[in-house]
Amino acid sequence: MKIERLELFLLRLPYVHFFETSFGRSYDRTFILIKVEAEGLAGWGECTAEESPLYSGETTETAWHVLKDFLVPLVFKKNISGPGEFQRAASIYRGNRMAKAGLELAFWDLQAKAAGVPLAKLYGGTRTEIEAGVSVGIEDSLPELVDRVGSYLGQGYRRIKIKIKPGWDAAACRAVRERHPGILLQVDANGAYGPGDASALAALDEFRLLLVEQPYAPYDLWEHAKLQKKMSTPLCLDESILSLATARAALEMGACRIINIKVGRVGGVVEARAIHDHCRSAGVPVWCGGMLESGIGRAHNLHLASLPNFSLPHDLSASRRYYREDIIDPFIELSGPGTIRVPEGPGIGVNPVPARIARATVRREEFRPG
Repeated sequence: MKIERLELFLLRLPYVHFFETSFGRSYDRTFILIKVEAEGLAGWGECTAEESPLYSGETTETAWHVLKDFLVPLVFKKNISGPGEFQRAASIYRGNRMAKAGLELAFWDLQAKAAGVPLAKLYGGTRTEIEAGVSVGIEDSLPELVDRVGSYLGQGYRRIKIKIKPGWDAAACRAVRERHPGILLQVDANGAYGPGDASALAALDEFRLLLVEQPYAPYDLWEHAKLQKKMSTPLCLDESILSLATARAALEMGACRIINIKVGRVGGVVEARAIHDHCRSAGVPVWCGGMLESGIGRAHNLHLASLPNFSLPHDLSASRRYYREDIIDPFIELSGPGTIRVPEGPGIGVNPVPARIARATVRREEFRPG
């Protein structure tokens, strides 16, 4: 297929409820959509870079620059029409994984639509439903946290993840455990702690957590390995895992026992599948983390999570968890207690709604060959 047109959209969507992590509190999300058109078909991808360089060094502005000035011209210069071809060509540029992943996802969607099959089939997925977890941010008080957790359990979510930071950790875990003693519970620090906090982190063992996610800074694999030796709770790495190479290094060092795979963070599905396959051969469970994506990015994640070694509940919630008005039809919903069905139509299996995208768009740019 020859790519006839490519579009970039910068969108802003308000959250249903503010979301707070150790990085701070946010009330909306700004993100980039990528649309690739060929032979009457359109492939859609989502770039998960955020407005500020907190989770990652990339931002929506740096990603827009890299897409517009490097990756889009590369597509037309090399006559690229598929995801593997794009991934190999784009490897000449260092870093900028989220920008690369967004465009690669659009090519995957386009390829699956051209073949008339769901993305999960192209990936080799084996599940038709995935286990859905929910991520709960830092609230204004412990009673509000406990009530919010109870609300999500009432909606059918089986696994709860709560965000933690120094001063909002053991007390938060205790409050949730006392009200909901039997739930699947895990915590995520987003790198808010340092080696001096090892004793406080080890004390979280008493709460029977599924895992403690990314306690230390992304590049501090050695300190993670030292901490894992002090804890019975498995450590899971998120921000630290940028590639197959970093995943292998983390596992060989003993820095974690579980890995969170995010397509944007590792640069695309090609690399995500490589990490999945390595972990599967090593007997290491993985799960699919979310970046509060719109329905387009969320649908992409559901297809990826259908792969066989995605064996823990995921940060993949229903559309209404974050947004009153998602940009797809139909909305992604729970299909049963704690599960979401993988979309069955060609490609991502959901339909972007042009009117909703237009309402949320703050910038748009179109590109054609020549």
